[in-house]
Amino acid sequence: MKSKSISRRNFMKGCAAGASVFMSGGLAGKPASAQENKRPNIVLIVSDDHGLDAVGCYGNPVVKTPNLDGLSREGVRFTNAFCTTASCSASRSVILTGMYNHANGQYGHQHSYHHFVSFPNIKSLPVLLTESGYRTGRIGKYHVAPDEVYKFDVALQADSRSPVEMAEKCRAFVAADGPFFLYFCTSDPHRSGDRVEDLPGKPDRFGNRPQGYRGITEVKYKPEDVIVPPFLPDTPECRAELAQYYQSVSRVDQGVGRVLAVLKEAGKYDNTIVIYISDNGVAFPGAKTTLYEPGMRLPCIVLNPGSKKKGIMCDALINYADLAPTILDFAGGQPGRAEFQGRSFKPVLETEHPKGWDVTFASHTFHEITMYYPMRVVRQRRYKLIWNIAHGLDYPFASDLWEASTWQATIRRGDKYYGKRTVEAYLHRPKFELYDLEKDPHEVKNLAENPKYARVLGELKEQLKAFQERTKDPWIVKWQYE
Repeated sequence: MKSKSISRRNFMKGCAAGASVFMSGGLAGKPASAQENKRPNIVLIVSDDHGLDAVGCYGNPVVKTPNLDGLSREGVRFTNAFCTTASCSASRSVILTGMYNHANGQYGHQHSYHHFVSFPNIKSLPVLLTESGYRTGRIGKYHVAPDEVYKFDVALQADSRSPVEMAEKCRAFVAADGPFFLYFCTSDPHRSGDRVEDLPGKPDRFGNRPQGYRGITEVKYKPEDVIVPPFLPDTPECRAELAQYYQSVSRVDQGVGRVLAVLKEAGKYDNTIVIYISDNGVAFPGAKTTLYEPGMRLPCIVLNPGSKKKGIMCDALINYADLAPTILDFAGGQPGRAEFQGRSFKPVLETEHPKGWDVTFASHTFHEITMYYPMRVVRQRRYKLIWNIAHGLDYPFASDLWEASTWQATIRRGDKYYGKRTVEAYLHRPKFELYDLEKDPHEVKNLAENPKYARVLGELKEQLKAFQERTKDPWIVKWQYE
């Protein structure tokens, strides 16, 4: 470890070449104390549109994710982790505030004409960690606003499609004295908008490019080898797109490996909490932007070097509102702050079947500005209720999902089904969708109108209303007059 006499002011000077924005003027101070240096460092890795369907340790035998698989063997793999809204900006706002987006104001996309921003009085995770004595840094996709709310000490610059380069740019930040929080966000495996012209349907490249990326050994997949999840149609177009998606996922995995290497080379690995998540499900209709399972049930792997147990599978129902209080709990901060709408799962990290973690909630309002379709969800272990508040509207499409060759081929052929669900059921949804996930894991048979399930429906509605009241959801008024 370097001399403890290095101050935060010197750290800032040393990182100047690698950072484009320094957003805090109050970093200069006393050298880190021995007690501060014992506090764990925390790295939160957030990939973009990586579903549970494409991770080796979650059961996919084809996709190559050796670093994520290794992280799982050394840490904890959550089997019931959920985003609260399957949309990039909105989901990231929940991750960084511990509040549902209907409460923090980031209802949808931040960038361009969408222009959603969080309320100015919100106190986000990086701000709270800075106040707790942590150095805070971010690199890659940001996608929330305003900067004053989501204020990091330093913003490092790198191509967010090149996760190995991103990891290398973090070396100085990681090596400096004092506990740190690093928010590491790739743009993979998000769709990129350009196409492979010589494959069926001209699939999106998902960020892949012929020249590759520095430090990456591209892992390519044949369309005939991929595993088509049940919510997608098994067509040549879909397989071609999944092969590109897998390649992008493997690039993310190599970035994770390089982050771990940087920590080890800096002597910080043994005192660093590493958390891997994705902001929402894969960018195909039926997952991203929906609150069906492929859109909201996601990978979550936590490496805690202080844990006595390794390779644990925890089945607690957690969601992304729980992340900020959990991270603050690790940091010795204030995980029980009144503003948080989630709770720390640190106490159950080494428990496979913890009690009291049997229900979770979701809240989605927008994706793009043109996509108003508020949904609220209560999800138990067996039953799940989706309230489509704007059920009178056709289900709206994200521009990239509408243009996806998988969807366009379905429409062009006039297919009745898109995966397990009919095209009609996807486009036109009832007010309530009630599913028995034990008997119907693909959420096809809606039980909301079945008299046998009237009691279950009533109980879930009451749970949903109580959640909305507890989290001050403005859309609770829709129970009264729509």
